[in-house]
Amino acid sequence: MVDKKYKLSRKASSLKRRQYILFYLFMAPWIIGFLLLTAWPFFYTIYLSFFSVNHTILGWEREFVGIDNYNIALLRSPVFTPALISFVTMQIAYVPAITVIAFILALLLNKGIKFRGVFRAIFFLPVIVMSGPVMSHLLSAGETVSEYGDDQQAIMVWTWLNNIVVHFSRQLSYMLIFLYTNFTTVLWFTGIPIILFLSALQKIDNGILEAAKIDSATGWQILWLITVPILKPIILVAVILTIVQIASYPLNPVLPMIQQAIFLTANGLGLASAYAWIYSALILALIGVAFLLFKGSKDEAPQEVKRRAKAWNE
Repeated sequence: MVDKKYKLSRKASSLKRRQYILFYLFMAPWIIGFLLLTAWPFFYTIYLSFFSVNHTILGWEREFVGIDNYNIALLRSPVFTPALISFVTMQIAYVPAITVIAFILALLLNKGIKFRGVFRAIFFLPVIVMSGPVMSHLLSAGETVSEYGDDQQAIMVWTWLNNIVVHFSRQLSYMLIFLYTNFTTVLWFTGIPIILFLSALQKIDNGILEAAKIDSATGWQILWLITVPILKPIILVAVILTIVQIASYPLNPVLPMIQQAIFLTANGLGLASAYAWIYSALILALIGVAFLLFKGSKDEAPQEVKRRAKAWNE
């Protein structure tokens, strides 16, 4: 009997070992690609950021300069810090607008309307167009139109917003005008968040919604007391995804500076590496802020729903 149990345990451990081997064999191409194409450049960039790297007739030459590249980027460069501020402004303007619009569109597309699949495909189509040379061509065409086109409509919108909003906050009025003039770009970024929200909305237990309706809860109460708390983890994913998408956006003011710094005669790749690391740290800080705002444990959403669901009975 003992021998039989021993043989069974050996077979089970051997099967588990084979499964692990197969798993790592399937993962090996991705792991090798990650180590060579992501991890190695990642750490090598840190190394280069402390050197002055220039391309000469003798090849690439490195000279250790310590934190001088970071001093140039943050204290002596007249354009890098304003570009970072402009990037943060883009994030503050874009991320809430994209998340809210994607959530509203997901709620509408989740209804039982005709041709629902067609509408979903229409809203997701810009995500496909956005990746690749098509997006670059559209952006260059948009710059040409804005350069030679008529700006009277933008001036009218500015006047209207200035009379209403500027008395409360001039920065808020600038953000609203920025969103208005870049509304097409906002819609471009909503494709994947819409898919995330749709998937989460379809997984909500209908029994909870029906119980709330029986208890005379309004649609607005159901939205804020049930739907939003349940979707809080998905909102976090959508916000982080949007932050990363905007960080790699072609019209981002920081990315061209990093690319141009590579070819500078002073410091060259070293300064570009410092730019890239400061930029990466800023992106990670924004992701950290998003995590602090929307973080929660796995059991928090159901408990929050139960707690808040009592609100309409009180």
